[in-house]
Amino acid sequence: MDRWTGKVAVVTGASSGIGSATVKELIKAGMVVVGLARRVERVEALRSDLPAHSRERLHAVKCDISKEEDILNTFRWIEGKLGGVDVLINNAGVALGDFNLIDPGNTETIRKTLDTNVVGLVICSREAFQSMKKRSFDGHIVHINSVAGHVVPPLPRYNIYSASKFAVTAITETMRQEFRAEGTKVKVTSISPGAIDTEMLNPEFKAAGIPTLEAKDIAEAILYVLSTPPRVQVHELTIKPVGEGF
Repeated sequence: MDRWTGKVAVVTGASSGIGSATVKELIKAGMVVVGLARRVERVEALRSDLPAHSRERLHAVKCDISKEEDILNTFRWIEGKLGGVDVLINNAGVALGDFNLIDPGNTETIRKTLDTNVVGLVICSREAFQSMKKRSFDGHIVHINSVAGHVVPPLPRYNIYSASKFAVTAITETMRQEFRAEGTKVKVTSISPGAIDTEMLNPEFKAAGIPTLEAKDIAEAILYVLSTPPRVQVHELTIKPVGEGF
């Protein structure tokens, strides 16, 4: 991780779960971290978990990535305040359950899922890549995907979530090709976890005793892919808890 010391990492969905765990691990690794969240006060609260000497390297910014203007304003702020983006962790996501695709009146919920999990991810990546390209910096973009982005789990009422993550799988390869065509060595990685014990976990998973990962497991995987040599492209990393049934 030495090459990233002092570099700027942006983490979306930084208020809890994988996001907050990643913020803390990147700070410990010596990076300057911008944590984006709607509940920005929860990102601010992460300072108390950090060593005193590193707390000034955390910047908490309120941003709803389902809103393009929020994203554009945030990346303009980062450029003006910190110089640009070197690493982007696309972690923000929603899993809005309790409906089927064929249920009437579900349009708003479907759009909210896609706006966050797909459109917001692409816009954040676009702005981060433009920052990297402008400065001729070979940065890294990491998408927090899901095993549900490769196979539709046989779970009821999983609705549009799996489709949104399948989109992330395709977007990862599309970006890899586009970054190469632009003549850069910017990396893009998809990390696809199985069930994780976070606020997003369906309560039925716990009730059924389904094995889960911890948020820190994914944060450590992010550090692993960032620490690979410039010649190494970790394109897809799948992480399942031992005993997962799908």
